[in-house]
Amino acid sequence: QVQLVESGGGLAQPGGSLRLSCAASGFTFSSYAMSWARQAPGKGLEWVSGIYSDTTYTYYAPSVKGRFIISRDNAKNTLYLQMNSLKPEDTALYYCTKAAGDNINYAHDQWGQGTQVTVSS
Repeated sequence: QVQLVESGGGLAQPGGSLRLSCAASGFTFSSYAMSWARQAPGKGLEWVSGIYSDTTYTYYAPSVKGRFIISRDNAKNTLYLQMNSLKPEDTALYYCTKAAGDNINYAHDQWGQGTQVTVSS
């Protein structure tokens, strides 16, 4: 049974940082690409960042490029998102999601429950 459990969300001030984690289980984590997506109140789903299974390629949405860093530890079955220089518009529910193959062009077939990030002074 695939499980994706996000943690690390919370309240941050503008300009601050948060680090999200996603603990994965129930599948061979090192064989699959992983991504982060977010949904702000009243808005659609936005793809934030993705990483290939072997870490050779990463993707960032223009809205977060240069501020967020995606990484993974295949030995620990964990995906990370380091979020720096946070802005109020980063406020959203952040989801960890698993691709159906080793690169992010595959459909994403498993999703976590999400962790809330709120950026406010």
